[in-house]
Amino acid sequence: IIAEQRYLPIGVDQRSPARHPDFLGPDDMIIKVEELREATDWKVPIFIKMGATRVFDDVRLAAKAGADAVVVDGMEGGTGASPEMLQEHTGIPTLAAVCEARAALEDLGLYGEVQLIIAGGIRHGVDAAKALALGADAVYIGTSALIALNCNRSLYVEDYEELGTKPGFCHHCHTGRCPVGITTQDAELMKRLPIDEAAERVSSYLRSMVSEMQMLARACGKADVHDLDPDDLRALTSEASMICGIPLVGTNRVVGGGPGWEERGH
Repeated sequence: IIAEQRYLPIGVDQRSPARHPDFLGPDDMIIKVEELREATDWKVPIFIKMGATRVFDDVRLAAKAGADAVVVDGMEGGTGASPEMLQEHTGIPTLAAVCEARAALEDLGLYGEVQLIIAGGIRHGVDAAKALALGADAVYIGTSALIALNCNRSLYVEDYEELGTKPGFCHHCHTGRCPVGITTQDAELMKRLPIDEAAERVSSYLRSMVSEMQMLARACGKADVHDLDPDDLRALTSEASMICGIPLVGTNRVVGGGPGWEERGH
């Protein structure tokens, strides 16, 4: 299926460069956004997605290129096949990324105009609500939805063992031998994923996330989850206070000044 979608002969490796091959710098990015606008007759919003690295500068470049939304993926984001070293030790944590991204849009006067979408380690409604309060317009999920589908569940343990792994530590999506039938085109393995039942689990998970976000918003006296803001938060550690510019609990002061927001006093 992948070979067909990418017009490749079966068995020929797909070249996946580390960067987007169509642009080398900001000017090329602007041209690419314009190309996409024309190709879609200006009817489709253009999102620019990036891994969280030089977040402040990268978000500025994407916003200035004319993107309708900037999508930032923090280092906690999961993937099915990357080496553990890269997953655990590269990138910027989502907590810091959302704060830098918001500061970048504010610096350009585009906060609220260019949408900010955050991902990376979003597990439940609490994480999502915190991201919205810190400045995100929306969040998206990946690994957590896979878990709801049964990813890494303790089923068919013998198949995990054949892959040289065990439930909870699989990361063999790229092999096409998913023991629970999610990332595979093998007809027999696919039977292990009852579509209707799996869809209901994901739906239930998403409904629970929304309910949790709504409860937190009400607890803060807000009628809409999008009304959550930094004043609804307090940092539990000095590090979180410094990173997010949120007052440390019990002090009402931002440790070290913090980025983006001034100290808040009574």
